[in-house]
Amino acid sequence: MNNTVTRSISHAQFTIEREVPVAPSVAFGAFADPAVKSEWFGGEEGWELGEVSLDFRVGGLEVNEGTFEQKLTSRFVANYTDIIENERIVYTYDMWVNGTHISTSVATWEFEPVAAGTKLTLVEFGAHLDGFDTGAEREEGTRVLVDALAAYLESQA
Repeated sequence: MNNTVTRSISHAQFTIEREVPVAPSVAFGAFADPAVKSEWFGGEEGWELGEVSLDFRVGGLEVNEGTFEQKLTSRFVANYTDIIENERIVYTYDMWVNGTHISTSVATWEFEPVAAGTKLTLVEFGAHLDGFDTGAEREEGTRVLVDALAAYLESQA
């Protein structure tokens, strides 16, 4: 253990909402189907996938690891705690960067039918550890993922 790290914890919460022009079942399926999720979750240019698995059920685990430009390895490990098909998903997840545990979060997704399709609402509560991550950085990164999800779903309309 590196004793020069200042031990700290900060907490943050954010909400991201989007309306997408597909039915809740299609939006929900973007999380439930591993092939579909791989279309929007990660994988930008310069990204090399490592371990990836998805066991989408209550008690199931998801792992998504990858290395960006052969420098930064990110590891996402989620545990699904509540799933109601086409309505909501609740999970806890931990993030590591280059082997260092940077955060633990609780995330909730809601899928609400609206006239134009589905209103997606993500609420996340995070514990950010030892200054390696902040709520603002997590929100920024999560917005990129939500934008990728929305673009994927719009392409399916």
